[in-house]
Order: sequence, then C-alpha cells, then structure tokens
Amino acid sequence: MTTEHILRVESPYTGQIVFERPLLDERAVDPLMDRAQKAHHAWRETSLSERIALIARFASAFEASADAYAREISQSMGKPVAQARGEVRTMCARARALAEIAESALADDVLPAVPGFERRIAHEPVGVVVVLAAWNYPLLIAVNPTVAAILAGNAVVLKHSARTPRVAEQFQEAFLAAGAPPDLVTAVHTSHAVARALVQHPKTGFVSFTGSVAGGRDIYQAVAEKRFIDVTLELGGKDAAYVAADAPFEATVREVVDGAYYNAGQSCCGIERVYVHRSLYEAFLDQARTLIDRYVLGDPDLETTTLGPMAQPGAPDFLKSQVVEAERLGARLVLGGQKCSVEGRGRFFQPTLLADTDHRMAVAKDESFGPVLAVASVEDDDQALERMNDSPYGLTASIWTNDQERARRMGARLEVGTVFMNRADFLDPLLAWTGWKDSGKGVSLSKLGLRAMTRPKSYHFKLSLS
Repeated sequence: MTTEHILRVESPYTGQIVFERPLLDERAVDPLMDRAQKAHHAWRETSLSERIALIARFASAFEASADAYAREISQSMGKPVAQARGEVRTMCARARALAEIAESALADDVLPAVPGFERRIAHEPVGVVVVLAAWNYPLLIAVNPTVAAILAGNAVVLKHSARTPRVAEQFQEAFLAAGAPPDLVTAVHTSHAVARALVQHPKTGFVSFTGSVAGGRDIYQAVAEKRFIDVTLELGGKDAAYVAADAPFEATVREVVDGAYYNAGQSCCGIERVYVHRSLYEAFLDQARTLIDRYVLGDPDLETTTLGPMAQPGAPDFLKSQVVEAERLGARLVLGGQKCSVEGRGRFFQPTLLADTDHRMAVAKDESFGPVLAVASVEDDDQALERMNDSPYGLTASIWTNDQERARRMGARLEVGTVFMNRADFLDPLLAWTGWKDSGKGVSLSKLGLRAMTRPKSYHFKLSLS
C-alpha cells in the first residue's frame, strides 16, 4: 500500500488503485502540532453549547455527502455499499447522541456544601488528541474519540488506517463545512515512523488507538517512552455467544448468524465462536447453514451484494489455514472453507461454518476476523461460562435466553467489557465501550468516554479569612 513517500490504496474487489496521497514528512510534524495546539487553545474558550452545535452541523454536513462517502469506503475496504450507507447513518446518530449527553457528562462535580467553602471538580480538556483509527468500521471507529474530544474542548489529529485513509479527509471536510475553525480537526496520512512521532510529540495530550493487540502494545510502549499521558486502546476480540436451552430459537439463530457474518466477519465485536446447549446443537447447525447459504458474494458496489471481499490481502490465506487446522484436529466443516473470487474478481472467503470445535484449535481461541464461525456443544451454563472465559480477549459476550436471571447471573461472571442478552455486535453510544484483558484499556462512548477526553481539576476555595 505504501512506497517510501506515497500512500496507495487498491480496491479489494477490482485490484485497481482508488486512492493516492503523499505521506506526511516528519519535518512537518512540529508545525502541524503547533497549529493543532493553537486551535485547541481557542476552542477550549468556546461554550459547550457552541461545541454541541458544531457537532450537529458536522453530522448534517456528513449526511449531505453520505452516498459519495459510502462509496469511497466500499471501494477502499470492500464493505457492501448498502452496509456502508448504514454506517454513515449510524455514525451521524452516534455523534448526535454524544452531543446530547455532553452537558451532563462534562459538568463540574460540585461537592456537598460545607459552610464557608466552595469545592468542585472541573473536567478540563487534555489538548491535542491523536486518533489512530482502524479500517473495518472506519466511520464508527473514528467518530467515538473525535466527537468526544471536540465536545470536551480539544483539537484532533486524525490518522486513519492505510486501508481507509480517505475517511480522515471526510471527517476534516465535514467539520470545515460545519464551520469548525481550521486545524481543529486535521487529517494526516503517515508512515509508522511518523505516527510514532505524533503519539510521542510533546504537544500531544491523549492518544486513541484502534487496531491489533500487537499494534496497541507498540503504541502503548511508544507513548510511555516519552510521555505521561492517557491512552485508549481498542484491540482484538474473540467474542462468544451462548445459546441456552430456552433461547428463542429461530430469532436467536438469525441474530447470531448476522452477528458473525455482517461486514464479512470483520467486526471487532462480531461473534466468532458459539456454544450451543446440546439439546439445540444439531438444529442450530442446520438452521445456521440454511441462513449462511443465502449470503450473496459479489461487487461491493452492487445493492444485491451482502458479503464483500476481504479487505486485507493476507486474510483469505490466514482463514484457510485456520480451517485446515481445525479439520485436522477433528472439527466438522459444515459449509464453506475455501478462498474464492466472483467472476475472476476479488479476494473472497466463503462464509464458513465449523462444528465440533474445541480450544486446541486456533479458530476457537485466536481472532479470525473473517466470515468463519466456530461452534461447539455444551452441557450447561457452567460449561458455557468456562469456555467463554477461556480466552485472552474480553470485549463482548452474548447470552441467548428467555431467562433474564440467567443472563444476569452469567453476566456477573463473564470476563468482558459488555454483556449482551439476545443481542450482539452492537454499540449503544450511551453505554461505556471498553475491553478487558487483551481487548484493550480505557473507555469510549457514554459519559465515561467523554470524561476520558478531560483531566480533573479540583477547586478548593475558602470563602473568607475573617
């Protein structure tokens, strides 16, 4: 994708270059950060109502270019255009939702009255926020820290993935169209070395990174070498679902399949492994196979396509290796399992269903990040819990049941940041989004995500010395 000085993005469907830009020279980092800091100094003086109004205009500006922006995403990472349009709608709704809670989230904490004293905790902006965003949900991943940072009074330098760099420009364009000051949101295209210079820069006040565990570890260490600032890391997952004996069966299978194969399985919180109560196991496999077989692989620019090509060049071979190993160790291949193309185009992987998997197999314990689902039978809730927690990851888990008490009881023991009941692969902007274990650190979304873009300042006033 990159030469020494040029970033090029090829379509995962056509193989043609769809985007080309020069990379930021390291000598340009200091002037860029100077401008961003000046923008922050001015922006922090604005009222919260002005910031909220800017976010509303930003969302409207983005919606005005929704179709063009969606098609650019589809071309660069292969998401079917109908799904890309859906991502635009969700992103704009999420931005508005964060704006709606900003006043309560960022208000001072006023302590109980003590005669003769004023005591409160203010939430001050951190300065320049460097956002390193991933490609799989390029709008949703970028909007979480960017909008929170702007609402809190910060400036943003947004470096998007080398797979979807155009999205950073989309954000900058929409903010400028909304009337944002120049340099409040700055899109950059950089090498890894220059990205490292950005996160270590003395004018950087916060870093938000979404990507792999290895990438998150590198960023965390790079920041710690130079700075004592906070970092949010949103990393990998191997999210599990448990289908209990009392699950509403047809709706459960439908939702689990969608949670596993939407966006070709390239979802941070997509379902990658399912533990099904033994009484429903074979019926689950039969119904899942029927639904999975309906996916339409093809040109992501067509409205009829429901499963696009794999965004990353090495993904089909990686997924194939997981399937081959699983079969060798005793898994049953129910459907799929092969690399393929559509009319000679695209790097696709067939939607794949594996049964009788166990934790000796990489497909049951390591992140797949593709349209591959590992299914196993369990005897009861306790065995399901043991298997679900047997993972280095802890992003989300879902429990499919009609019994709310079961979901609460199991949820209290699940080692994840989000517990779903009868839902999966969904972010509510009013709930904290956070990963446990190797799935990351820190928080985005909700009041906590907004406050993460601030630092506390305590005010302790003695009102009279008399």
